[in-house]
Amino acid sequence: MKAKELKNLSVEELNKKLDELKKDLFMLRMQHATNQLDNPMRLAAAKKDIARIKTIIREKETNV
Repeated sequence: MKAKELKNLSVEELNKKLDELKKDLFMLRMQHATNQLDNPMRLAAAKKDIARIKTIIREKETNV
């Protein structure tokens, strides 16, 4: 996910995407705990995407 793409979304859409990513991160952690995770870099990517979305949400809140 690119920051440019995310900046075009509304806060509601960003919150929905954030919820989806948190669910995905939970599932990735479960797969990692049970040694079923194929690519451990997906954990890091999910965390970075969550942080990116939270940053953009905060930027939009402070600009309003």
